[in-house]
Amino acid sequence: MPDTPHLLAFMAAGLLLNLTPGPDVFFILTNAVRRGARAGLVAALGIAAGCCVHIVAAAAGVSALVAASATAFAVLKWVGAAYLVYVGVAMLFARAKAGAPDAVAAGPSAASGTVGSSDSLWAVFRRGFLTNTLNPKVALFFLAFVPQFIAPQAAHPSLAFLALGLLFNFNALWVNFGWALAA
Repeated sequence: MPDTPHLLAFMAAGLLLNLTPGPDVFFILTNAVRRGARAGLVAALGIAAGCCVHIVAAAAGVSALVAASATAFAVLKWVGAAYLVYVGVAMLFARAKAGAPDAVAAGPSAASGTVGSSDSLWAVFRRGFLTNTLNPKVALFFLAFVPQFIAPQAAHPSLAFLALGLLFNFNALWVNFGWALAA
């Protein structure tokens, strides 16, 4: 772990990064506005769970292998794109099936009338998790950002990476909860 001044710098930089709107924030806000604060909070939890996958993968060295391999990076990118196409098509079919304009905004579960149910919230969590997990830019972010705060002579750099990554994710979760509640 870094010393206190470096840890504070890490937390400040992480806070600024988390306050900057991006795809995760828009996903949270969309769910919060269309389905309520609870859906926004669940979306934030899904995104945080997806970030945990990236943190563990980066700490274990898997993300570095993906980043170094053009083929592996392209496969991850295309799997992520395919998932987004699937979500979009499912939303279109939900809208056609329900015949209601709000069905697209609420997603596939809206067509079955389960908006707000635990199934619908589970779908929001899953979508947040998969959208984040399948985004190769998140893996590259953790590979570029976190190592700057780990001393080269650290006894256990993987554990330091894991600790800093989880700290970043914990702080991001609270910022994302704020976005969900503010919507």
